[in-house]
Amino acid sequence: MKSIKRLLPYLKNYRPSVVWVAVFNLLSIVFSLFSLTTVYPFLLLLFGQNEITAQPPQFALSAQSLFDWFNYYLGQIIMKYDHSTALLMVCIFVVLVFLLKNLFRYLAKYHLANLRNGVIADLRQKLYAKMLRLPLGYYSEQKKGDLIARTTVDIQEVEWGVMSVIEASFTAPLSIILFLAFLFSISPSLTLYVLVAAPFAGFIIGFVGKNLKKISLKAQDQMGYLLSIIEESIGGLNVIKAFTAEPFFSQKFEKENKKHAGMMNHMLRRRDLSSPLSEFLSVSIIVLILYLGSRLVLQTDSGLASTAFITYLTILSQIIPPAKSLTDAYYRIIKGAASLNRIEEVLDEDNLVDELIDTQALPSFEKSIDFNINHFAYDTQTILSNIQFKIPKGNIVALVGPSGSGKTTLAHLLLKYYRVDNGSISIDGQNINNLNVMETRRLIGLVSQHPVLFNDSILNNIALGEEKPDMEKAVQAAIMANAHPFIEKLEEGYFTNIGDGGHLLSGGQRQRLTIACALYNNPPILVLDEATSSLDSESEKLVQQALKQLMVNRTVLVIAHRLSTVMDADETIVLKDGEIIERGKHEQLLQQQGEYWRMVELQSHIK
Repeated sequence: MKSIKRLLPYLKNYRPSVVWVAVFNLLSIVFSLFSLTTVYPFLLLLFGQNEITAQPPQFALSAQSLFDWFNYYLGQIIMKYDHSTALLMVCIFVVLVFLLKNLFRYLAKYHLANLRNGVIADLRQKLYAKMLRLPLGYYSEQKKGDLIARTTVDIQEVEWGVMSVIEASFTAPLSIILFLAFLFSISPSLTLYVLVAAPFAGFIIGFVGKNLKKISLKAQDQMGYLLSIIEESIGGLNVIKAFTAEPFFSQKFEKENKKHAGMMNHMLRRRDLSSPLSEFLSVSIIVLILYLGSRLVLQTDSGLASTAFITYLTILSQIIPPAKSLTDAYYRIIKGAASLNRIEEVLDEDNLVDELIDTQALPSFEKSIDFNINHFAYDTQTILSNIQFKIPKGNIVALVGPSGSGKTTLAHLLLKYYRVDNGSISIDGQNINNLNVMETRRLIGLVSQHPVLFNDSILNNIALGEEKPDMEKAVQAAIMANAHPFIEKLEEGYFTNIGDGGHLLSGGQRQRLTIACALYNNPPILVLDEATSSLDSESEKLVQQALKQLMVNRTVLVIAHRLSTVMDADETIVLKDGEIIERGKHEQLLQQQGEYWRMVELQSHIK
């Protein structure tokens, strides 16, 4: 039930819908009572089974008094009109009552749709927004397919599970309470039997549903794993085909798929038992009441008339559908609560980088960037130690070193993908931990080794994140990035859709488009993360020309694998095992004949 409370704040945005659902459900139930108690007493009067009362009965707050008044008015209709006319009038009345009952039922569901879908949409939006804010370190420990499952499959389960309970809670309990109140006014003793038997039935249903939540949670985790396999298979399909590994992956998926099917069978068999079980128990209670009530009717001094008892049974039978819906809802809520727990795991994750109170804005960059990192680690693995260097405004500083030396990690720390706790990175003397993350990142342009583009137009990829891109700025950025010539040749120009990941463009075109994106907002600081390492010679030449344009009058942190790209840097820092082992200009480092000289020699021999 703790999980259900998590959804209650979302209902605040839909208060009018909540009120209308309650009002229309109440009216529907009231007219349902009328529809059940109208026809039988009238037929008894019409066919002479009951005497027509000429005098109005005394008023009292009881079901018997309600029956007496109802019989009185029906009798007046029969006395005033002929039997055929009276029958026609009552038939019209019954049709009208059923019409109003179903009209109010529809209106309740009409407003419930807005409530149900609105709450689910808000929950999905909050989950997606949270996933965008979480630091990159979180995703290095999670499977992408499982996260996709939480935003799709689990959200769907919450809708069909937990939200179905909210739907049932507006109708079933109110129906049962009103029906029981009416039954109690007819015969308190019979109703007490119902109230004693109902908890016993509830205990049996609860026992059958035991451990269902644990099974559901395992099934949802398994579905997340299946989606992870699918996501990885599609992403690496070219490699799978190249190594003829299709049978291996097919068998792997088949094994996990059967495992999930087994879990679902176990879960659904328990859940599907709820409906027949609840109906059987409800009918058993009705049979018990039929036996006990019939004995009371046969006792002339019991005060329970046959007509009242038949009405009692009719209304009691109508408790079965709402009681059954509550039972079904109980099983759905267990399954939905398991999915809600998986969603909550993401929503409750600490946002170590973004969610800082009273962060400061940094409107501009004026002096320098200072790195002073004593220690940084992913979990228990040390990545950086004793890193101290400064990038004055307008300077170019290059980071070189073997893979795994910590170069990209330094760039990620500057971009606030991770938080520096043991040491600091400062911009103009202000620790970036205390700076607003959005404002800080707006000062920095990133060009990475692997361009990340989106299934959208070229214009929207250049002006990434802007609802109304500035065409003039986009064209200017493309010209500086050496991208304008190839864009002009496309049939739709800047409005050309580049496909998923930009696969309709070549590697060099994608990289130049990424540079145009970095240029669009004219950031004072640039981070170039091995921006040309995956390109062929011709594409590299075009990208290098674009990068030279990009670095003019900017402060640049260059992460380089090809050392020929950093010869003009104001300072080159050599990293190894997370520590600075050499630093200086290109010529100075060559003269030292250390690690940098060895790397230059190695690359020259490779060429």
